[in-house]
Amino acid sequence: MKKFAIVLVAAMATVSAFAQSDAKPAVKAEIKKAPVIHCAVMHDALDVDKATKAGRYTDYKGNRYFFCCGGCKPAFDKDPAKFAAKADHIPTPKPAKK
Repeated sequence: MKKFAIVLVAAMATVSAFAQSDAKPAVKAEIKKAPVIHCAVMHDALDVDKATKAGRYTDYKGNRYFFCCGGCKPAFDKDPAKFAAKADHIPTPKPAKK
């Protein structure tokens, strides 16, 4: 009976280890789905979708720059060339055709 209990515990531990290793790639896949870029002024990582929904971006010379907060856009607007030279950006999205 003791041998059966030991085998059962070992089997449960093995199954648990495999279940945890299967969960990790799923979590990593979710993280990769969210596009991340850095604030053009403060260089903090931010989620592009959230920044876009909040209106924390500006277009400059064919590129879109994102901001972590409402205070960064005015700083960028004062001297966009200074910040744009080193900032993460994406091409300005084309308007949807109607």
